[in-house]
Amino acid sequence: MKLNCRNKIIVLLVLFVCQLSFSQVKKNESIGTETVNVVKPYSPTISDAFKVKETPSLDDAGNQPKETIKYSILSVPVASTFTPSKGNAQGVDKSKKERLFNNYATLGVGNYGTLNAELFVTQDLGNNDYLAGMLRHHSSQGGIKDVNLNDEFYDTGLNIGYGQNNRDMSWGVDLGYQNQVYNWYGLPADFGMTLAPGTQEDLIRGINPNHSYNTISVGGNAEFNEGIFSKISTRFTHFSDSFSSSENRFYLKPTFKVDIMDQAINTNIIVDHVSGSFEHNYAWDNTEPLKYSLTNFGIEPSFVVHENEWTLELGAGLFYALDSENSGNKFYIYPKVNASYKLVGDLMIFYTGVNGGLNQNSYADFVTENPFLSPTLNMRPSSTQYNVFAGLKGKLANNVGYNLTGSYLNEKNKALFKSNDYTEDFSNQNYAFGNSFGVVYEDIRTFRFYGELKADFSQNVTFGINGTFNSYNTDNAVEAWNLPTMKLSSTLDVNITKQWYAGLNVFYVGERKDMQTNLDFGTDPVITTLKSYFDANAHLGYKYNERLTFFLKLNNIGNQAYQRWLNYPVQGLQVLVGGNYKFDF
Repeated sequence: MKLNCRNKIIVLLVLFVCQLSFSQVKKNESIGTETVNVVKPYSPTISDAFKVKETPSLDDAGNQPKETIKYSILSVPVASTFTPSKGNAQGVDKSKKERLFNNYATLGVGNYGTLNAELFVTQDLGNNDYLAGMLRHHSSQGGIKDVNLNDEFYDTGLNIGYGQNNRDMSWGVDLGYQNQVYNWYGLPADFGMTLAPGTQEDLIRGINPNHSYNTISVGGNAEFNEGIFSKISTRFTHFSDSFSSSENRFYLKPTFKVDIMDQAINTNIIVDHVSGSFEHNYAWDNTEPLKYSLTNFGIEPSFVVHENEWTLELGAGLFYALDSENSGNKFYIYPKVNASYKLVGDLMIFYTGVNGGLNQNSYADFVTENPFLSPTLNMRPSSTQYNVFAGLKGKLANNVGYNLTGSYLNEKNKALFKSNDYTEDFSNQNYAFGNSFGVVYEDIRTFRFYGELKADFSQNVTFGINGTFNSYNTDNAVEAWNLPTMKLSSTLDVNITKQWYAGLNVFYVGERKDMQTNLDFGTDPVITTLKSYFDANAHLGYKYNERLTFFLKLNNIGNQAYQRWLNYPVQGLQVLVGGNYKFDF
């Protein structure tokens, strides 16, 4: 039946094609007549169809029943004289493992009467506990060119620690003491210009710029392998100076982890208290003392999500700042979001985020950054409202890594160092001659770009370079005092031979701005631009044996008298020679 239909379709298609061909004849052409004789009518027939059997019967000679074949193997012994030789283990050249010592002593001496010494000792008291101690001293007798006041300094510190490393937890405690002696030697360039002839030298001889700081600290930390707490750290510091200033600071930060719905939530608890007093303020009568008592309470919960190539951290920071002296209590909320995505494995990783936080300022921290402060400071915390950043990091090759970051910071009450104004007619304190610095607080917004490149060319040569570029925007038409717009740094370390090694460090700091006024002139404050400076330091060492090493260090190779702070030139070329000895008890 199907074949009959198919033939009918074929016939219809043939007739349709013939019809189309005839229809293409132009209308003005005449169609001739032709006689068609039908001999026999067309009677199509369909042959019978046969279904193929599912199991066909084959009648081939190749399908005859298989013959059963029986065979046997005749074993014939073969004589062989081959004897394999025994294998010998191939020798491998192994470098001698460097012996590690628990203790060391370092001593170096140089020009400007420089002395640098360190002693570190540690002793295992048992299988899990240890006792360690370090003594440090760095001093110079001064001698900076064109400086009229004493510029020597001393810095001595002693730390003792005890700890235990157990299976469930490890913990340690430490006790430290530090004594620092500095001089306010940075008199302004126009100092004494308003004085009568011959009295400038007498005034300078009457200035005693010496001042000292003392620090006593005790602290501890613990890490837990099991339980809700991950780690905890705490520290108490008492800081004082030779002008009856005193400061106490207590810091506590426990970190714990809680699992909720198969997700670990990490939480930091922060308690940061600082209180102190200054005997004087920076005024010409300076009889009013300054007191402060600040406490920051904070909680920072966060959790991390890993999804294929993504890593995401979500959290927040909640802080309450308590000002007991001024009753200026405030509540802060900060974001804590960080994300990273592996674009090309470890070769290119994109990361971004926004963070913020509340920073507790202290007299001790300020002195660590600038030891030439006057003991007349106002204290308040600084708030980073947000820091939005994005960047790329990864590897250009197996031994070359890079990191590029762009960020925008919004900071409230950022602490800045600024030179104190002065008068030569009435100054009853040795820091009140324009030779000290105060702290001012400004709201600053900063665009920042940071780039870093590190390369290990071989096991003997390593190189690194980084740079930071800043653009500051402040309120009230003030400057970002003493903040550089550019900082560059580069390091190179080379192992020349097994005994000799060397290194080079160069850095560049861009221009900074400061402002200082001689009130005797009666003029408006003048903004001073501190010149940018470039410095280079190098060292060379020789390992006499596994215990004893000699070294040579060169600092400020260019012998530049640049100013790190206004009116404070640094020492010129500094040469330090010494040795390091390692030992065990």
